[in-house]
Amino acid sequence: MTGFTPGRRWQPAYSPFQKETFGEHALRVLEYSVKGPLFGCRMCGNCLLQETALICPMECPKGLRNGPCGGSTSEYCYVDKSRPCIWYKIYERTFEWGREDLLLEVLPPLDWEQVGKDSWSAIFKNAGNIGVKKIFSGLLSKETRAQTWDGIFRPVRQPAWWQGDSKYHAPAYDEPASDLQRKLVAGEFVVTCEITPPLSSATNKLIQNIDMVKHLVAAVNFTDNQSAIPRMTSWACSQVALNQGAEPVLQISARNRSRGSLQSEIIGATALGVRNVLCVTGDSAKLSPAPRDNMNINDLDAIQMLWVLRRMRDEKKYLDGRELKNPPMFFLGAAASPFSSNVKFQALREQKKVNAGAQFFQTNLIFAVDGMETWLNELAKRNVLDKVYILAGVTPIKSLKMAQKLAEVPGVYLPKNILQRIEVADKAGNAQEEGIQIALEIIGKIKAYERQGISGIHLMPVGWDNVIPRIVNEAGINSKQMLFDNTSQEWNHAYHIEK
Repeated sequence: MTGFTPGRRWQPAYSPFQKETFGEHALRVLEYSVKGPLFGCRMCGNCLLQETALICPMECPKGLRNGPCGGSTSEYCYVDKSRPCIWYKIYERTFEWGREDLLLEVLPPLDWEQVGKDSWSAIFKNAGNIGVKKIFSGLLSKETRAQTWDGIFRPVRQPAWWQGDSKYHAPAYDEPASDLQRKLVAGEFVVTCEITPPLSSATNKLIQNIDMVKHLVAAVNFTDNQSAIPRMTSWACSQVALNQGAEPVLQISARNRSRGSLQSEIIGATALGVRNVLCVTGDSAKLSPAPRDNMNINDLDAIQMLWVLRRMRDEKKYLDGRELKNPPMFFLGAAASPFSSNVKFQALREQKKVNAGAQFFQTNLIFAVDGMETWLNELAKRNVLDKVYILAGVTPIKSLKMAQKLAEVPGVYLPKNILQRIEVADKAGNAQEEGIQIALEIIGKIKAYERQGISGIHLMPVGWDNVIPRIVNEAGINSKQMLFDNTSQEWNHAYHIEK
């Protein structure tokens, strides 16, 4: 019997952290004996099967509880190619059942004090509070069935300390958090870029690259151990950028962070002057050199990070409920993947990020602008485009080897004609020049979507930082001088018109 969770494999159940009574132990064993064979249950103590089409999300090697990562494919999990992407299967079945709106609910991270315990006792308790008679009559009526069912299961999946929902949460502040946000609200077609953090503590090259681009772009990103390879931290690079007069975008990866470290880092970063934050789940340690980190589970995913940080800023409280007298102020962003898995699945994933708090997207690499348009159309159907600023990701291909690697990267679609152009150019000895020309052509096509969903370009040179000035100048996308008069009245006027 394969059970309800497709492609599952046997993984050990979690053990309870605290000592159990005989009754608790007996109920846990009974629940596991039923849910283990059927769903591959690992006894996470916070069951989400009602929301995930009876497929257990804890089969995901990353432990993601709010949807697929940017490397999702219909063929296999990029972390473990021996099995399918479990979240692709969840989306596939949920869409087939017509229950896709359930996937918009922002689901909580694990409460490790509850991990290893049963979920049934909480369900029985909720049912008892409602009353058997009320439940029976509620389930019989078509009008009250969903509400009754939700009353039994919602307190289990949405504990009081989380209270996630599927609604859009607009930012609760009036003044611009950063120059990047101010420019986007004013309607500028902005350019941001990535600069590769150094592999050592030396900052000479980093400073040189920051000075090279700071007058050309609106903000500079610093990746957070991309491909799970240790480099100088994003926040340290961001501090260097601030010292050089450049506006940084702090990238925070969920891969190596607990919810406690996330909250303390954002407080520290904003105290130092960082005002743009990009939340990403992060590449699996599977991509890193050996010996590898724990590849079994993330404490958080990108959507949970957005939810936590937005509430710190707008609701002025920590995850544990403590009040923040001086909350951090920042412009909150996320990654978007136009070419990951099914475009309808990805559009829902992007909507969920916006609902959780994302105010801008920096997309994965775009080589097929037609595919980007299809993705934008799906976002428009979900009423997302007026709630988020999208910066389209572009990279110049430096070599044939780089092109071949990009063709294998999950979430990146490299058309055959582009690969063929690089192959021909490589034989002629001018692959770099051809890569630059391809990037310029793509930027030209993307610019046609200005004010039609695209608000700018995000350049990702992948270590080829000194090519940025040429691309920015030849593409005609130099960041313009800010003409917007920063007063509260004008900010509010522009903000409400744009949003």
